[in-house]
Amino acid sequence: MSTNKHAAIRYQALDKCFSNFGRRFYIDDLVEACNRAICEFTGSNDGVKIRQVYDDIRFMESETGFCIELDKRKDGKKTYYRYIDKNFSINRQPLSHTEAEQLKNTIVMLNRFKGLPQFDWMEEVLTRFEDTFKLKANVDSVVSFEQNPYLKGLEYFTDLFNAIINQQVLRIEYCPAFKEKKTIVLHPYHLKQYNNRWFLFGHNPDFKEISSIMNLAIDRIESVNRDNEEYIPNTFVDFDDYFDDVVGVTVSINKPIEIVRLKIDNQRYNYIKSKPIHHSQKVIERGSDYTIIELRLIHNYELETLILGFIDSIEILSPQTLIDSLKARVDKIVNKGLKIVEL
Repeated sequence: MSTNKHAAIRYQALDKCFSNFGRRFYIDDLVEACNRAICEFTGSNDGVKIRQVYDDIRFMESETGFCIELDKRKDGKKTYYRYIDKNFSINRQPLSHTEAEQLKNTIVMLNRFKGLPQFDWMEEVLTRFEDTFKLKANVDSVVSFEQNPYLKGLEYFTDLFNAIINQQVLRIEYCPAFKEKKTIVLHPYHLKQYNNRWFLFGHNPDFKEISSIMNLAIDRIESVNRDNEEYIPNTFVDFDDYFDDVVGVTVSINKPIEIVRLKIDNQRYNYIKSKPIHHSQKVIERGSDYTIIELRLIHNYELETLILGFIDSIEILSPQTLIDSLKARVDKIVNKGLKIVEL
């Protein structure tokens, strides 16, 4: 097994053994303690052997590890292990300067994740780090996220998030695309970001089926208020699996999973190979200048939009419904372009 698998659990288990001066821990006892801890934390019986524990001890003694000092006492032909210092523990060691810098860089990175509310608390945490470890305040960001700080509706993000956590029903003024504004009562369950936009998912009592999920784009929300209806908890949708069969956020429970086949120019396929359209993507055929891939997913608007971005180098082989839908969208684009030229 990998030497790094469950490493943190093993180090903690060994630390407890080395700190326990009321008992003698021989190597077999240390192995048993590590395996028991792994089982308790992960439920796995995939234990370690003696050699792995010896490697763990060497790592904990090293400068790369925790610089522990062990008293290895002989007891006949066997050896038992304990810390030289009774008060020592790997959990009592202060953060190193490198660890503090890594933590600060992470917090600064999150603080620069523009657009999300209630990130002011990070300033206080940064101040504590700077005071404790004498760290410089001018840490440059080394990671950037694609985020639109000007996205309409982000001012409601905190209220929506808190409503999900506190199980509060919401009354939302919502303006759908190309339709008039309406009031929606929603039992909120989940927030998801896609294509640089945020979407709220929940149950609308107007739906006949309680398991039906409504999807609202946050940038189309006009106002958010609490409603006095009794909250209906989410007991029917696992959002870890909910989006498995789609690209994006539009999930139609009445639509079947379809097999989509695309013939792609090899030059473009190199990109699609590194950034798959969907996790079900697999190669069906390879040619000298093309590759045919297959996807198993539900046809939705986001899939069409994604394919349109590659339309100059992709041929849609199936299904016919996808071909017809995209042809209609392309014809509309071409017709609008011709009108502009005529003007």
